Amino acid sequence: MTKKFPLHPKHPERICWGCDRYCAAKDLQCGNGSGRTQHPAELLGEDWYQWGDWGIEDAPDPSADAKDPAQSDDE
Repeated sequence: MTKKFPLHPKHPERICWGCDRYCAAKDLQCGNGSGRTQHPAELLGEDWYQWGDWGIEDAPDPSADAKDPAQSDDE
């Protein structure tokens, strides 16, 4: 099973994002001497998943379902 791809990792520079192993940047297991693959957020910015066809669904905003206490159901 494939690991879930994080949209906003805390320290993307510490991990190679080239495959689903997510190796530490200093201990590449599959790169046969090559450099680390950067996370898309490092290259394209924090909203990288909103542009293009990545096949990643954005998680719904949990605050959008919360009722506004200022509005009443009695109206």
